[in-house]
Amino acid sequence: MTEVKFKRLALIGIGLIGSSIARSVRQHNLADEIVCAARTADSRRVAKELGIVDAAYESPKEAVKGADLVILCTPIGTYEALAKEIAPMLEKGAIVTDVGSVKGAVVKAIGPNLPSHAEFIPGHPVAGTEKSGPAAGFAELFINRWLILTPCGQASDAAVAKLSDFWAAMGSKVEIMDPDHHDLVLAITSHIPHLIAYNIVGTADDLEDVTQSEVIKYSAGGFRDFTRIAASDPTMWRDVFLHNKEAVLEMLGRFTEDLTALQRAIRRDDGDTLFNIFSRTRAIRRQIIDAGQETPEPDFGRVHTSADTPKKSE
Repeated sequence: MTEVKFKRLALIGIGLIGSSIARSVRQHNLADEIVCAARTADSRRVAKELGIVDAAYESPKEAVKGADLVILCTPIGTYEALAKEIAPMLEKGAIVTDVGSVKGAVVKAIGPNLPSHAEFIPGHPVAGTEKSGPAAGFAELFINRWLILTPCGQASDAAVAKLSDFWAAMGSKVEIMDPDHHDLVLAITSHIPHLIAYNIVGTADDLEDVTQSEVIKYSAGGFRDFTRIAASDPTMWRDVFLHNKEAVLEMLGRFTEDLTALQRAIRRDDGDTLFNIFSRTRAIRRQIIDAGQETPEPDFGRVHTSADTPKKSE
């Protein structure tokens, strides 16, 4: 990895991911100047008070002036309008990327609306927590986590290499992937689990024979983990499902078939089938732990060491 440093980093959106990028960039000295654009005055004020940005703007157009790296950190549904807004202000050679967990729709929303002199490289840091807002970020968020880039023919090899080095400098493991394949992989590893979590917690909330106080009081580890996932930002996840519809529906169909098979095994007292399925899935869990992608600890097992890191809730 070569030394990488940008002149001006513009973050469009300063929530969990945007503020974590700002902290990590500051910590590793990856940009001379860090600016952000945020819709609310409160987000701009907090970002400035935390010292994670040098300037905060209401207008994305103002933020991208002079920027050689622009990262969209807002919900996916905002991308098309943002691309059209910032396009006239982009510097020649500026790298434009994003952090959305859907890539096919992002390519279609952003790519056609950027000038030919911009280097567009869709990206997805596979990292996060259920918290949101500029105060929720921490510089260690990306350490030992995957960062997927899905170049779509609108960037040079040199720009892709520089953006890869940028993320690697923040501790990420970088992978290059086709946008459609990314969406299929993430549908089963991230999107469907979130959908199931929202559904299970919603079902518990709707139960008439079990009181809400009992659901909370007797929450075992499984349900507790589902509530953490289901506490994720509703706007972001609404946009994920609307923009990765085909892959999510395909994986949901497979999941429904497998769930029916489990239902049949339980009804028929087929203990062998249940045991075989549970043994196979247990092995997957061990592989995830061996790969360093999960631990039994809260907050994905991440260690917060920065002085400005918010305390984790239990």
